[in-house]
This record gives sequence, structure tokens and C-alpha cells, in this order.
Amino acid sequence: MPQMAPLMWLNLMCMFLGVFIMFFCLTYFMSVPLPSVNPTKDSEVMNKSWKW
Repeated sequence: MPQMAPLMWLNLMCMFLGVFIMFFCLTYFMSVPLPSVNPTKDSEVMNKSWKW
């Protein structure tokens, strides 16, 4: 069935793009500290990183 080949490639591309975006969002939210979680701890970590 040659009609199913482009559809399968499009599905694989969309799935790969979705996984890439999800991984990028996870790494972005893990690297950026949230101020609402624990501001004192974040400020201490920032001060230590600035001193280093």
C-alpha cells in the first residue's frame, strides 16, 4: 500500500517532534528554578553559584 507510506512518515515525524518538545520543556523547567517552591533555597543556590 503506497498510500500509507507518507502518512506513516508524518506520524513518526509528529511523534518525534512531540517527544523532543517534551524533553526540551522538561530540561528547561528543571534548569530554571521556580521562585514559588522555595525562594530562600533558590537564593542560596544562586549566591553559591555566583561565588563559584
